[in-house]
Amino acid sequence: MDLQGKVAVVTGSGRGLGLAYARALAAAGAAVVVNDVDRAAVDAAVATITAAGGRATGAVAAVGDSAAAQLLVDTAVTEFGSLDVLVTNAGILRDRVLWKMTDEDFDDVVRVHLRGTFTCARAAAVRMREQGTGGRLVLISSPAGQRGNFGQTNYAAAKAGVVAMARTWAMELSRAGITVNAVVPVAATEMTRTIPAFAPVIEEAERTGSPLPDWLRKQEGLGTVEDVAALITFLASDAAKDVTGQAIGIGGDRLALWAHPQEKAVALADGGWSAETIAAQWQDGVGAEPESYGIPAPKAPEA
Repeated sequence: MDLQGKVAVVTGSGRGLGLAYARALAAAGAAVVVNDVDRAAVDAAVATITAAGGRATGAVAAVGDSAAAQLLVDTAVTEFGSLDVLVTNAGILRDRVLWKMTDEDFDDVVRVHLRGTFTCARAAAVRMREQGTGGRLVLISSPAGQRGNFGQTNYAAAKAGVVAMARTWAMELSRAGITVNAVVPVAATEMTRTIPAFAPVIEEAERTGSPLPDWLRKQEGLGTVEDVAALITFLASDAAKDVTGQAIGIGGDRLALWAHPQEKAVALADGGWSAETIAAQWQDGVGAEPESYGIPAPKAPEA
């Protein structure tokens, strides 16, 4: 995939998935602005990319407010002349069950994931529309935002909002030639290492240098951060010029298109519904096949 001449900003790209995205975009020819709150991580990431022959510069900022978003856009334009691709990857976790989650836990996560995506995308969209050459917004979501996840009220809500924004912005930016998609990644990261069914398998693979087992890569869609990066490169490319408004999952050997919410069952009542008539028909009518919720627990194959 050729991204020569493209300029990309990747938020939260000092390590993990974000770094994999930045490295993949640079390897395809794009100039990349690496962003993180950690100066050492930014410098190390830039050094890694440039040592491999890529072009990169760094911007240290905590995404969330408008000033940080504008700094990232300005850095791309000042250093490389334009902005063509934005990947909103920055994030934090403050996991707690509902009755233990504080206002700060909720606000901090929403500020980075949801507000940070909004402010960065808005600044990027303004610049891309001024340039008049289109662009790509790639918003990073999560399975938690699609299904919910125990202990992640803040994170799941923010990541669900990210997909909703992708659908909305795909409509608003289509005339400007700017595509907007949400990516739903699964990879071996610090977060997935905390999942009991995954932890020993990931640790063994890292210890031995062997690949993750086939059941994990296919059944659970869990692989390396590099496995996910291929989708980012595709969405940033001209090959994806007609792909917009989608939520796309990737991990391990799995590539998937997530369904958008839609009515599953409908019933009609002349003159409207009362609580009693809803109760009378619910179990055998609209509610006969309720939707599942939560991320299914992973199951290793029996020995």
